[in-house]
Formats: sequence, C-alpha cells, structure tokens
Amino acid sequence: MYRILIVDDEAKIRLLLRKYAEFEGHEVTEAADGMEAVTLFRKNPTLYDMVIMDVMMPELDGFSAVREIRRIASPAVIMLSARGEEYDKIHGFELGVDDYVVKPFSPKELMMRVNAVMNRVNGSRVQKRDVFTAEGLSVDFTGRIVTVDGVRAELSPKEYDLLFYMVNNRNIALTREKLITNVWGYDFYGDDRTLDTHIKLLRRSLGPYSKFIVTLRGVGYRFEVTA
Repeated sequence: MYRILIVDDEAKIRLLLRKYAEFEGHEVTEAADGMEAVTLFRKNPTLYDMVIMDVMMPELDGFSAVREIRRIASPAVIMLSARGEEYDKIHGFELGVDDYVVKPFSPKELMMRVNAVMNRVNGSRVQKRDVFTAEGLSVDFTGRIVTVDGVRAELSPKEYDLLFYMVNNRNIALTREKLITNVWGYDFYGDDRTLDTHIKLLRRSLGPYSKFIVTLRGVGYRFEVTA
C-alpha cells in the first residue's frame, strides 16, 4: 500500500484515478492544483510516497509544483499531460520525475506504472564500489554524489541510477534492452526514446566527461574508460 497524492484540476480524472488506486489498496489524497499540492507537502513532507501530477493546471502548473515539492521532499512522481512533445518529457525528466504519461491513458496501465516506479524506488541498488574516479569525474555510490572537476553535478534520480549502472559495468557493451531492464526494471512500460532522452541528459550533466559514454550504433551504449 502506498500513500498517493493525485493532483489534477479535473475532478472527474481525480475521481477515476482514486477509484483505481483505492481498488489496488493505496491510500489517496486529492489536490485540485499545484499550489494545493505544495501546501500539503509543506504541512507534512513525508506523508506521501508518490505524486501523480497533471502538467496543465491553474494557480501553479505541474512542472513548477514538482520543482517546489523537490525542495521539500523526495516522493516518486508520475507526470500526466495531454502534450507528448519531447521537450515536455525532457523538462519533466530534468526535474527528476520518474515517469511521464500522455493523455488519454488507461487507468489500469497507470496503476501498473505506479507499482513499477515504486518497486524501482524501494528496490535496493547494487553498489560494487564506494567511489569511482576518472580524470575529473568522481562518482560516490554511497552518498549518491557526482562531481565534475570538483563541482557537484545535479542529476535526476534516474540519471544517478543510469550512471551508476554504466560505471559498474564500464568497458562493457550494454544493449538497450539490458540498460532498460537493469535501470528501469522488467516491468518498464516506456520505449527506447526514454533511454535516449536520459542518456542525452546524463551527457549534459557530465560536461567534458560525456566522452566516456560511447554510442554503439545498433546496439546500445558503453561507458568507456582506460584502466
């Protein structure tokens, strides 16, 4: 059972999602806009395990609300939007959202995504090494801290997971399927573009050390460093 905050300005959608979530055994709270959602987190930062957040809302849009919530707490976040443009998805992933669902969607599939995201969030991450360094790049697995030339890089949760997996499997050709399976899980419902988007964001975060992430055409990627 998870405590879920459903944020959408359409009452019908909130009611529909509430019914499905409660049928799955989850505890549900509703908010009609982003401002109300932020207020709820300010009152109790640890109350909710997940937020299902619409993008287009009055008072405070979903992206802005997630940005404010991230300053207070770290719940899992699934964004809902009628817009499926790559820019919107990238913007959401940059904010650290865990999944992005385009309307119209299947409530049943959304509940499966909820479980998939929470399983990933709660699942233990294998950490083979405490700290990895290569040139000016430092990856602290235990502290989940990445620094680029001494400056801390602000990565999204999924960027951390992707980088950690690639570093732990450095100099190995990693197929798209292998990356998706081990970083997102067997129950991942997205597509290859989600992986490519996160690789793009990760390369941006690593600056000059994006060179370590090598694209293997027709295969996947490899984190390539000299011994």
